Amino acid sequence: MWIADRWKDYEVLDTSAGEKLERWGDYILVRPDPQVIWSTPRLHAGWKQKNGHYHRSSKGGGQWEFFHLPDEWSIRYTLKELPNRPLTFRLKPFSFKHTGLFPEQAANWEWFSRLIKQENRPKDRPVKVLNLFAYTGGATLAAAAAGAAVTHVDASKGMVSWARENALSSGLGEAPIRWLVDDCTKFVEREIRRGSKYDGIIMDPPSYGRGPKGEIWKIEDSIWPFLNLTAKLLSEDALFLLINSYTTGLQPAVLSYMIGAVLEKQRGGRTQAQEIGLPVTESGLILPCGASGRWEK
Repeated sequence: MWIADRWKDYEVLDTSAGEKLERWGDYILVRPDPQVIWSTPRLHAGWKQKNGHYHRSSKGGGQWEFFHLPDEWSIRYTLKELPNRPLTFRLKPFSFKHTGLFPEQAANWEWFSRLIKQENRPKDRPVKVLNLFAYTGGATLAAAAAGAAVTHVDASKGMVSWARENALSSGLGEAPIRWLVDDCTKFVEREIRRGSKYDGIIMDPPSYGRGPKGEIWKIEDSIWPFLNLTAKLLSEDALFLLINSYTTGLQPAVLSYMIGAVLEKQRGGRTQAQEIGLPVTESGLILPCGASGRWEK
């Protein structure tokens, strides 16, 4: 398992009975987590000192209950490769339990920022990275801070605006980032026709979604053709490709086989896939948070 264990401003304090107790900077939240199927004693004081609690509804969805929680606040993360350049993320509780950040992804930020940094490219010829389904920009900021020129694509205008604000907060307002509100599949198809190439590709596709014209995205059906399509954008000397999955049906071995079948036969390199996780302070265990598949040259 790849573990995001370098956080200072974030911490999973405890887990029990379908919920996780988290510290986000100075604030404590309780949120549901489908992996927490155990019911252990809730001994950590944070369970009674929480600032926000997302209650899941039996009818689907749910709602937040707040206890002295601001509308918005920020936390920071410092990449190992960039000890003097912390990334800053704006947080706010919004629909379906989210806060605007997936902290476990820091394990992947560390990996590809190291690959980008090691290239040591001149500023007029930076590593070009494409971030698809890019959400609020955690991966975009990590890649840009390491020196990459990033194309950030998400279908939600609100998410792209949020990502741009995170970039400004992180001192990356002038970084070479293209911010695009677009359907990821249609964007990739257009980029292929244009002859565009990227040295690194990151994708964080949803388990299920609908496009602007009602197109249905179901990851089990869509990810294989999408990977084959997107791989056409990799440059001749590409550095890496990353796929994240929160769908329990896509185990690490599935991601590994899929990426290897598309890339290794043509390019060589190395494919790896693992669960990603976060350490739990109270128990000392690791909370699984999905899986990631990585290819590097």
